[in-house]
Amino acid sequence: MAFTLKSRHNFNVSEEAERLESVQLDEILQWCWDNFGDKAAIGTSFQGSGLVIIDHAIRNKCNFPIFTIDTGFLFPETLDLKKRLEDFWGTNIQSVLPEQSIEEQNKTMGPELWKTRPDSCCQMRKVLPLQSKLSTLDVWITGLRRGQSEERKKTKVLEMYEFDKLRESCIYKLNPMVNWSREKVWNYIHSNEIPYNVLHDKGYRSIGCWPCTKAVANEQDERAGRWEGFNKTECGIHTFLGEGI
Repeated sequence: MAFTLKSRHNFNVSEEAERLESVQLDEILQWCWDNFGDKAAIGTSFQGSGLVIIDHAIRNKCNFPIFTIDTGFLFPETLDLKKRLEDFWGTNIQSVLPEQSIEEQNKTMGPELWKTRPDSCCQMRKVLPLQSKLSTLDVWITGLRRGQSEERKKTKVLEMYEFDKLRESCIYKLNPMVNWSREKVWNYIHSNEIPYNVLHDKGYRSIGCWPCTKAVANEQDERAGRWEGFNKTECGIHTFLGEGI
């Protein structure tokens, strides 16, 4: 699926990213729907900003497919939230699964891989399943925000994402909420009574797999509770970014 993005649509990625910087969320999603339709999809791990994007898309009848990566290590509270959100919005959220079950991974890679080689565990259970999903899309819509961590401060509204370096495969990555604050996100969720993960009320600011997530103090970065004891705050799915055209 390798392609030069500029040849598929009549705009320059960098210029369009700059234009979209000052455009409201509803308008960005409408732009994406008008240009790509259901070849764009919302990927969510049910963090606050992802819930806001989905709600805006549904309210504006931008019927993007929605998917989540079920690593096999999700909190029970996260799995329960998925069902509650499907009922709330009357929609289906696809679960994208790793090729190997946890038991199969234990046999091939060793038990509790996250304790010794967390990057390898993330590669198996997050990055590879995502690559497979993205190979079917033109646009991946995410809830990344610049205020989430130091690593995300340079995130652009629209980027070119090289999701498979071996095949030189690229798609668009749309981050329509980069300028939203955490406070604005949660004000929207509460005012619109959107179901959210109950772990957020217990000090979990960012929620991933249960072996690698813990509660943190409010003054810490939102990603501070991930992979304690390792120099790691990203699973890898957001770190294959190519240069925009």
